[in-house]
Amino acid sequence: MTQIQGAIDAEGRCRHWHTLVDVIANKCHTCGGWFACSLCHAELTDHDFGPMPKDELCVMCGACGRTMTYAEYSAYKCPACGHAFNPGCALHAGTYFS
Repeated sequence: MTQIQGAIDAEGRCRHWHTLVDVIANKCHTCGGWFACSLCHAELTDHDFGPMPKDELCVMCGACGRTMTYAEYSAYKCPACGHAFNPGCALHAGTYFS
């Protein structure tokens, strides 16, 4: 599985977001890295988080490693393993997706 930067557990939870449903990683369009959250990205890089186009593989499930588009992710559960995602992340969609 691709390493999720900033993660503190095996399913990609970080010190900023760590409930049972905080198991996704977002891909930065600028550097191509997968990050647990934009706060982790800010701590680990020297550039702003580059939002990914919604039609590209831009989200990864931390439970099973499935990569998905925004449309697949926005059902707030993994289409492969069924793990629930945090619906509150919709508040940050502008940070991660273009």
